[in-house]
Amino acid sequence: PHRRFDYRPKTDPYCQARYTFCPTGSAIPVMKEEDVIEVYRLQAPVWEFKYGDLLGHLKIMHDAVGFRSSLTGKNYTMEWYELFQLGNCTFPHLRPGMDAPFWCNQGAACFYEGIDDAHWKANGTLVLVTTISGAMFNDMAQWVKYDNETGIYYETWTVQASPDKKSTVWFDSYECSKFIMRTYQKLADLGAVFKKIQTNYTSIILFSGEPIYLGNETSIFGPQGNKTLAAAIRDFYNPFKPHQSVREFFVDILKIIDHVILNHQFYLFYNLEYWFLPMKSPYLKIIYEEVPLPVGSKTSFGV
Repeated sequence: PHRRFDYRPKTDPYCQARYTFCPTGSAIPVMKEEDVIEVYRLQAPVWEFKYGDLLGHLKIMHDAVGFRSSLTGKNYTMEWYELFQLGNCTFPHLRPGMDAPFWCNQGAACFYEGIDDAHWKANGTLVLVTTISGAMFNDMAQWVKYDNETGIYYETWTVQASPDKKSTVWFDSYECSKFIMRTYQKLADLGAVFKKIQTNYTSIILFSGEPIYLGNETSIFGPQGNKTLAAAIRDFYNPFKPHQSVREFFVDILKIIDHVILNHQFYLFYNLEYWFLPMKSPYLKIIYEEVPLPVGSKTSFGV
């Protein structure tokens, strides 16, 4: 399971985002308990603001949740994403003078006033999924604070044994859609009753035999570390660095194919630990799979 942490560490100034994280973010408001809040499922292609529906054709989607207060008429959006963009969360930097790969892989929740209808409707989804009370919203807000302070690292990959739906899941991803699923589940547990509509989410899956535990940063890259293993991990991550030229890009693609497909190798960083994945066909797959809206464990709240 994805590890929970006691607190969120400060980010290193080395980690820089091309696009500012949560630029218009605000605190989650306290709603009046008798308020009636509409809850909306929001989904759009990743980087829709830049590339339109391009990634939508590949079913690479970003998820969020919207709220509308009946008492005030105000709309709000809540989502969870990378502090320093997807590439930094998926692969590390190899910094001069540092043996260990350097990660900029925190993710966090973002809450802001308004719902950009055009963004979600143009190539995606904006649909009402349930209605809750102001009191339930306030309880959810407390849970969001806990979730955000303890579940702090983004994880791009799901890793499983085969494409079969019942196959073993070695590692589960921890990204925007999982936050939305956790939020829906929390609302269901608080008493929300969800509409009977189909909900699909994107997963990027690696296929691997049983993973092999390698150690943490200190045990591998520290003074008493395994120099051979450390070199192998750095060599694996090197082709994923930011690219300077078209020629370097194609050379690095060939190196990635050599590692992952020809030699069946992948090094995964998960819960601050390194694992070796013995990769197997079909190696990688992007799926857009239905995950039903949840049923709660409490008596439902009727509105």
